[in-house]
Amino acid sequence: MEPVPQTPALHHFRLTLAYDGTDFSGWQVQPGQVTIQGLLQAALGRITGEAPLPQGSGRTDAGVHALAQVASFALHAPIPPDNLLRALNRTLPAAIRILEARTVPSTFHARHGAVAKTYEYRIFRQRICPPFLARYVHACIWPLDPEILNRAAADLVGEHDFFSFAATDPDLGNRDPATPNQAHQPRSTIRTIYSSAWEPRQTLDGELLLYRVRGNGFLHHMVRNLVGTMLEMGRGQFPPDSVPRILAARNRSVAGPTAPACGLFLHSVEYRDSDSDEMTE
Repeated sequence: MEPVPQTPALHHFRLTLAYDGTDFSGWQVQPGQVTIQGLLQAALGRITGEAPLPQGSGRTDAGVHALAQVASFALHAPIPPDNLLRALNRTLPAAIRILEARTVPSTFHARHGAVAKTYEYRIFRQRICPPFLARYVHACIWPLDPEILNRAAADLVGEHDFFSFAATDPDLGNRDPATPNQAHQPRSTIRTIYSSAWEPRQTLDGELLLYRVRGNGFLHHMVRNLVGTMLEMGRGQFPPDSVPRILAARNRSVAGPTAPACGLFLHSVEYRDSDSDEMTE
């Protein structure tokens, strides 16, 4: 009797990747669109002959960038992480770079395991924005009151219902792109913001104003809507104490406009170390 062939064991991987999102239709696979997730899946297929759908820590929108997105997937191929990193960087377009590859326990999941994320929004403050910077900032030259901006940012800290700052078609569902026909399940719009602040920064290219926000999760367009609203407050279009009223209204129409995607970066993602209570990026 011939022995039954054994299925090779699965090897679970975690990638940290950075990308310029300008020319892509966001992270998530979409029919007929070029996306980060789709390109990564295709690259894995060319390298290993397997094409698992990498699960990202979050679904960045079209035009949004990442400094440290995290993705997880499993392969039967016993490829060393360093070899996988080099092969992916040779295969992927230059606008996507794998910064780190490592094996992880089968329980690791880039999205479900994330306990905190930090986003950064970059605003260019001078009259003429250099063309080689324009893809990565929102050029905003009108006067802004820094005290009002930071008051508004501080009012966002804590647990709140952010329905007013979600997209007009809020991301209230939890759809898995691998099973697009599943039922749309409602999801809470309550999130906890751990820190929220504006910071001026002088660079060789000119003066930047950075907004950095860290929380346990973010709704669709939430950070861009927060930024757009605070900018309206900083230029005097909204009262300086508007944030509590907007939160309480649970109505997108009472908040400000959506800031452009080009200024937004997924800065970092945090996970709880399985062997301790420490948080790791």
